[in-house]
Amino acid sequence: MDTLNHGLGTIDYVIFGIYVLVIISVGLAVSRKNKQSTEGYFLAGKSLPWWAVGASLIAANISAEQFIGMSGSGFVIGLGIASYEWMAAITLIIVAKFFLPVFIDKGIYTIPEFVEKRYNSTLKTILAIFWLCLYIFVNLSSVLYLGGLALETILGIPMMYSIIGLALFALVYSVYGGLSAVVWTDVIQVAVLVVGGFATTYIAVSFIGDDSFFAGLGNLIEASPDHFKMILDKDNPQFMNLPGIAVLIGGLWIANLYYWGFNQYIIQRTFAAKSVNEAQKGLVFAAYLKLIIPFLVVIPGIAAYVITQDPEMMAKLGAGASNFLPSLDHADRAYPWLTQFLPMGVKGLVFAALAAAIVSSLASMLNSTATIFTMDIYKEYINKQASDIRLVNVGRITAIIALIIAVFMAPMLGAIDQAFQFIQEYTGLVSPGILAVFMLGLFYKKTTTKAASIGVIASIPIALLLKFLPLDLPFLDQMLYTFILTIAIIVLVSLDTSENDDDPKAIVLTNKMFITSAGFKIGAYIVCIITAVLYALFW
Repeated sequence: MDTLNHGLGTIDYVIFGIYVLVIISVGLAVSRKNKQSTEGYFLAGKSLPWWAVGASLIAANISAEQFIGMSGSGFVIGLGIASYEWMAAITLIIVAKFFLPVFIDKGIYTIPEFVEKRYNSTLKTILAIFWLCLYIFVNLSSVLYLGGLALETILGIPMMYSIIGLALFALVYSVYGGLSAVVWTDVIQVAVLVVGGFATTYIAVSFIGDDSFFAGLGNLIEASPDHFKMILDKDNPQFMNLPGIAVLIGGLWIANLYYWGFNQYIIQRTFAAKSVNEAQKGLVFAAYLKLIIPFLVVIPGIAAYVITQDPEMMAKLGAGASNFLPSLDHADRAYPWLTQFLPMGVKGLVFAALAAAIVSSLASMLNSTATIFTMDIYKEYINKQASDIRLVNVGRITAIIALIIAVFMAPMLGAIDQAFQFIQEYTGLVSPGILAVFMLGLFYKKTTTKAASIGVIASIPIALLLKFLPLDLPFLDQMLYTFILTIAIIVLVSLDTSENDDDPKAIVLTNKMFITSAGFKIGAYIVCIITAVLYALFW
């Protein structure tokens, strides 16, 4: 790290320019194939190999939400926030083994489509509207805001111009080419964000260790031991965000199972795989990548905390170090602030990594928003006889409109701190109810449509009640209790309406569905062992 050099140098612009040209060129080139069919546009022609599925899953997942938001939480909370990543690795194995085979067996395009097959079109529409609102008003808006914050900090570009620039970049290739363009550019994006993320971690930690990375790791842990606790004590001021052992046995499972198992812009990649086996291997590959994400995004946040608390290190960075200085009240500045001190060339690479993370997630969310609206609302209620070309064009228009709304919404998020926690908390208002509907729909044959509809609608006031009652409950605990209460409502209503019979639309599960390859089993066991070791090291 060096003294402040605001903005990018010539070599940085060259590196970033090459990245932009490659992404747009690959996206447009891939777009030429299958772009006029619904399967080609929305499911990439069901042709994806495992490594493309896994890379695209991570590129869709890792965004400004992680690079900026999770790094900010690392600044405030520490490594404990990595539970979202390391527990996600286990969740991916569960999804691959138990959920995915059922979805692919049903041959669906969207998660709401599965709801229609298991329940009815009314419940499908309710959930489709839930997801559209969530994607536009929470996910797209927050990614654009955090991306704009990064550009404003690194380059000094005003927030609104940064947001518009990122939106246009994502629009250029994703809206035209559909999922094929998104996935194949994601393979490049994930490589860039891993290399760029490791570069930031290595340089920041080495700075703390006087040019020695391993000495820096020791100094980092010594300077802030509380930031290296995975399980927080109840007297920790961040306990409400990560409520101790309840993280491992409570609400975080709700968040992860919903996100990785029933979230359209994530699971859509697996629907596009060549086969169930390829999709499962892709999920295992993604699980391995999840294990390294905290070292790319959380450690830099902790490093920023340690540096800002040390007057000697701050003095080495020069007078400009006070610009956009992160603090406990402005934690999301941590990662952008750190990048200001990277050497020329490296800064361009890291800037490309940030852009890759932001744009790949935007593209994924746009494609899934377009897919849900087109296949579950437009085709269902507006034009049942629409041709493939009409459906693809409707999808493109939907993506453009969603992005315009998100661009105007994004600046309004500037008043919040720890945006990662904001996203988790407000997604958590709807996810427990949706997860309950899916879990019982998959594995409880007596679940009726009436019960599922009552349960998912009731889950919202239950979640709001738990949130605003003076119970002082961590939001992850609120999610767990909402899930349990929704399950109870659905089961009780189902028993009242179904008597002793299984629901006519119950999923028939067979042993054949859940047969997995030896490679999948070995990979899954290794992921579980590594996760257990990581928790043991930082308990």
